[in-house]
Amino acid sequence: MSKSEIAVLPVREAEDAVPCCPPIAAGELPQADAEKMAAMFKALSDPVRLRLFSRIASFAGGEACVCDISDVGVSQPTVSHHLKKLREAGLLTSERRGTWVYYQVAPSVVAAMAAMLDLRA
Repeated sequence: MSKSEIAVLPVREAEDAVPCCPPIAAGELPQADAEKMAAMFKALSDPVRLRLFSRIASFAGGEACVCDISDVGVSQPTVSHHLKKLREAGLLTSERRGTWVYYQVAPSVVAAMAAMLDLRA
């Protein structure tokens, strides 16, 4: 697939999301869940990472080639570093296709983070 072709990927509905953690108002957050969610929020606390995450999440087809998301005001090696941090936090998945790497927001991660912050539990 060349970088000019767009693949249509299925989008999971919010009701299909499997939350990683119980809602914050459901009771005290277990240590393991707190560490997992803290790593995700910490990764998103950097403005460049937040912009990269937003750009990938909003890209047509649900995925973005690294060649299409590198213009965020920092050098390409810095972009690669931030993408690695987002992957390590579980926020992105990646797939190498030839010489390009394509990134996607990890399935149901946004819904899981939103569900965790839901105060109506």
